Amino acid sequence: MRTFIDRSILASLIVGLLFVSACAKRPVAAPNPVAAPAPAPAPPPPAPAPAPVAPAPPPPVVAAPPPPAPRPAPPKEYVANDNLKPIHFAFDSATIRPADAKILDASAKWLAANPNQILLIEGHCDERGTEQYNLALGDRRAKAAMNYLVAQGVQGDRVTLVSFGEERPLCKENNEGCWSQNRRDMFLVKEK
Repeated sequence: MRTFIDRSILASLIVGLLFVSACAKRPVAAPNPVAAPAPAPAPPPPAPAPAPVAPAPPPPVVAAPPPPAPRPAPPKEYVANDNLKPIHFAFDSATIRPADAKILDASAKWLAANPNQILLIEGHCDERGTEQYNLALGDRRAKAAMNYLVAQGVQGDRVTLVSFGEERPLCKENNEGCWSQNRRDMFLVKEK
């Protein structure tokens, strides 16, 4: 068996040598000599000088535009009126109390006597509760006052509502006396 393996290895070596010796070596090509660079082209002749340009005539004198027309005065903002007193609410409530109903009755009479005035009702809350909850509660309080005034004869199209929630406190102390001042509706007016 060993002779068979030896003969196989020997035969493989012979065949490999025949392949190597049979391959002719290629001659290495000599690199082409590098040609000398071509001379640079001659520079173009200089351009003729531009003809002198005549100075531009001065622009014609234009009259200044007239000043813009004055803007109209901004519409009057809502303002407080001593005839319209604020009303107050119990904690977490939008119910109008009897003492506050009397204040609203007086406000309704004043609004009836002044039909050229439009009304803004601001609903306010104390600082307790979330911002979203207090905004909703302030809105309910403003609507309660509007509904009361409309029931007393004030036209609903003269009334605008806004809720400030806890954003505009009158008092900033952390006690019931202060919080009760902040649970309120404020009434502001402006001319139509």
